[in-house]
Amino acid sequence: MPRTIWSGAISFGLVTVPINVVSATEDHSIRFHQFHTTDMGRVRYRKICELEDREVSQDEIGKGYELTKTQVIPITEEDLRNLPLPTAKAIEIDAFVPLASIDPIRIGEGYYLQPAGKVAAKPYKLLAQALGRSSKVAVAKYAWSGRERLGLLRVKGDVLVLHAMRWPDEIRSPKELLPPPVEVSDEEIEGALALMETMTREDLEGEEFQDRYTEAMAQIIEAKREEKPLPEVPEPEAPAQVLDLMAALSESVQKAKASRGEEAGPAEVHRLPEPKKTPAAKRQPAGKQPAKKAAAKKATAKKATAEKATAEKATAEKAAPKKTASRRPRSA
Repeated sequence: MPRTIWSGAISFGLVTVPINVVSATEDHSIRFHQFHTTDMGRVRYRKICELEDREVSQDEIGKGYELTKTQVIPITEEDLRNLPLPTAKAIEIDAFVPLASIDPIRIGEGYYLQPAGKVAAKPYKLLAQALGRSSKVAVAKYAWSGRERLGLLRVKGDVLVLHAMRWPDEIRSPKELLPPPVEVSDEEIEGALALMETMTREDLEGEEFQDRYTEAMAQIIEAKREEKPLPEVPEPEAPAQVLDLMAALSESVQKAKASRGEEAGPAEVHRLPEPKKTPAAKRQPAGKQPAKKAAAKKATAKKATAEKATAEKATAEKAAPKKTASRRPRSA
């Protein structure tokens, strides 16, 4: 059971719901410590008092606001618990809005809200079911860690979830990051929509949504522990050379379909024609040709000349008038 990180109540008009706040997420990342490389001794940070020049324990450490270099205003945990602020002890709901009206960039970490005791069961369930039927989320304010925060309340199953939210002035404007003006055709948009359709799914479960970085790091640690060779690094696939946006979209659609076991068919990729390369053995300097090829060409030319001469002679003989022998009559 995760530990309680804050206790208070949800204030919903005149309805109060006592709750405990627990973290809704877990961090499974592999953590590293710092070591001295020569002897692998642990390197630690120590908290030193600047005035006494000695290490102090956690019991001796408190919070304070530095007014000047020589004057510090101490703030105790009791001071923080008794802030003159309604949200110091309660999560106050201010409004209900459609979830689509909130920019996701403003939504942060999530926390589960647990009803604190039997007295909280009924108002807790009432708020959860009302939120579920309204298809809306609640926007609330609360004070944690020395500042007032904005939060989003929603329902996950039958449990209330609180998401930290950023204030409007904490979001930077993206205007300076906009790309230069370009035109996108309807055909390109349709291609992008086709790719999105092939990549659409109902959930985010599966091997492709696992933390492969942590798995790879665990393999390296295990190999070093057993003094075995490190795992081989897989060679990344070379990206296909696509020369226009439509070609990239078309090929992406085919690959997405193939990965899902669907009939992909040939990808229609438009590429610029590459110049034909002549093998080195066939390249000859200007004015020179291979001996066999030159001899064959010479023989062909000679034969053509002879055939031409024969044809001209035949034409001349045909055109010339025929000579007939004259006969004289015999005298009686």
